[in-house]
Amino acid sequence: MTITSKGAATRQRIVEGAAAEIRERGVFDTTLDDVRARTGTSKSQLFHYFPDGKEQLLLAVAEFEADRVLGSQQPYLGALHTWDAWQAWRDTVVAHYVEQGQHCPLNVVMSQLGRNTPGAQAVSTRLMERWLAELAAGIRHLQATGEIGAAVDPARAASALLAGVQGGVVMLLSTGSSAHLEAALDVGIENLRRSSAPGRAVV
Repeated sequence: MTITSKGAATRQRIVEGAAAEIRERGVFDTTLDDVRARTGTSKSQLFHYFPDGKEQLLLAVAEFEADRVLGSQQPYLGALHTWDAWQAWRDTVVAHYVEQGQHCPLNVVMSQLGRNTPGAQAVSTRLMERWLAELAAGIRHLQATGEIGAAVDPARAASALLAGVQGGVVMLLSTGSSAHLEAALDVGIENLRRSSAPGRAVV
């Protein structure tokens, strides 16, 4: 379906309105009528952009929330060129998830969709691939400046770090404590620093 710029704006308004409703009411208590009332759209408009109904809209909300996950880490995630930038990124990630607490909008929507459905898996895969690419780019940059040794595999190191972050987030959602997330980030970054090129001091 070809969408005009005006149509794209309308669709985005519906998605953002649905996301806001879900954050306030929860996914089970949010109806399409709630979304229409919040966004000022008609039933025909809503089904024009989301002909398959609520499930299709929830998938769009999941994509929106996934974008928010990465957006909350900027500008640091896209510029991991110094150890100070890595520390600022670490602090931003912790602050984001602490503020979010035990209510993760993306997790809520994905649970409703079913994590093993093709649509949900595609959203998760795109999110993780984009996140990994940013982390790996930061590692390669520090390799180019000699801050990280050439023996380090950027993709593998990024995967290990992200796995630690995801595990820490799950622990935070389960316990309400950010200690595990902080430990995963601190140890992951420290391991990168300790892999500095031969002859370069770790400070």
